[in-house]
Amino acid sequence: MASALPPYYFRIRDNGAAVFRINTENRQGRIDMEQIAIVNTNRGDFKPHGDHELSQDEEIAINDWINARQAQLAARDLDEMRRTRDQLNLMTQWALSRATDAQLEELTDDILLAIHDLRAVLVRKKADRLGKP
Repeated sequence: MASALPPYYFRIRDNGAAVFRINTENRQGRIDMEQIAIVNTNRGDFKPHGDHELSQDEEIAINDWINARQAQLAARDLDEMRRTRDQLNLMTQWALSRATDAQLEELTDDILLAIHDLRAVLVRKKADRLGKP
């Protein structure tokens, strides 16, 4: 048995989503999707689409989705940084055990600059955090 469809569908796009109200209450039994809003997750806001006036229930559903999406994206960012740390460790092992002189020559300067930049930012941020009361 199929489960009931949610009342709203959020089509993910860069920096947000398009919000659609789902309607299956028609004679053909088709799924109708009416766009009702545009969401910007970077700013944490939304606006109605066209002439549509958002109901309180729609606004609550959109705000709930924004909060959940922002939490999901923050967790994804942190996970990506943890994977980057793992990649740095794997790169170290690769440079020690398998890299050829030609490979190291090709990559060393770019990697050293990137690591130097990262180190400078991390040290500055750490100093800022330690300097706070």
